[in-house]
Amino acid sequence: MSSPPSFGIDGLFPTQPVTGVGRDAPEPKTRSPLHSDGDRPMPSIAVVVATLGRQDIVTATVNYLLKTQSLKPAAVIVSCVAPEDAGNAADLPGVTVVTGPPGLATQRNTALAALPAGINVVVFFDDDFVADADWLAAAARAFCDEQRVVGFTGRVIADGIKGPGLSFDDAVHMMEAADRPVPWSRIEPFSPYGCNMAFRLSAIGDLRFDERLVLYGWLEDRDFGAALAKRGGRLIKCASARGVHMGAKSGRVAGDRLGYSQVVNPIYMMRKGTMTVGQVAGQLFRNIMSNVVRAVRPEPFIDRRGRLRGNLRGVADVLQGRLEPERAAAIPAATKA
Repeated sequence: MSSPPSFGIDGLFPTQPVTGVGRDAPEPKTRSPLHSDGDRPMPSIAVVVATLGRQDIVTATVNYLLKTQSLKPAAVIVSCVAPEDAGNAADLPGVTVVTGPPGLATQRNTALAALPAGINVVVFFDDDFVADADWLAAAARAFCDEQRVVGFTGRVIADGIKGPGLSFDDAVHMMEAADRPVPWSRIEPFSPYGCNMAFRLSAIGDLRFDERLVLYGWLEDRDFGAALAKRGGRLIKCASARGVHMGAKSGRVAGDRLGYSQVVNPIYMMRKGTMTVGQVAGQLFRNIMSNVVRAVRPEPFIDRRGRLRGNLRGVADVLQGRLEPERAAAIPAATKA
């Protein structure tokens, strides 16, 4: 029997697939500690931050990242639609600003095309993600020590997306005050979470984020991770790479558009083979039922009625055989969360 494929820092694509990947996958197969080999050189890491219309937020998070990381990134790329989207982050040392068409998937692809030579690992942070000082070091150790790891995501200790959102100062305080241990060090397999994820560049190859998943992207992280898993290798979640997702509400997609993507995107991904029938059913049930139940008395920070309208529009299109996730961008942005 041949040995498992190796993913060196500059390794080739694997040939053995990994299945069952997802944030709602069954009970993790393994939970194991990290081990570091001090004799190995750390991989060269580039950090990508896509942003649009949140100049103050991206300036604060990128500045904090550069000041605090124990392992300094070789490059930081801020991907914008217009140069002013980068705010004062454009003036920070080591930051490169690239511009291109809007949309989370598209902006990440623009950054991938701009990576400098010699990069081994690419990290994607949301513009409102505050990373612990050892986030990049934890990712580097995982990729360096275990050659078949191709995708990595960290532990979000607080996520403002589930509520009204967190201020930058609150996020930093929560990050620096967090000391509660968890009973696991690693979960595997685990679909990457888009606010903080990293990939081995040699495993990515010509793979890109699906630009048909327009606007906010909705499940673009799961789609990318599943497509990468088809090429083989391991996707993991690591407890020592911690962070806080502010969940800033400015710049969010209008409720009608997001509701449409909540229905159409997972079904589109099922057709592609990056989500299973069970995963799609779970997504649709949770999102539609949440919007139905809470539309009567919606949270002030979520446009539940707009999302429900979008859900219904998406269901109608699917029933008519129209499976085009990019149609979300054509829906009038009547209301915003």
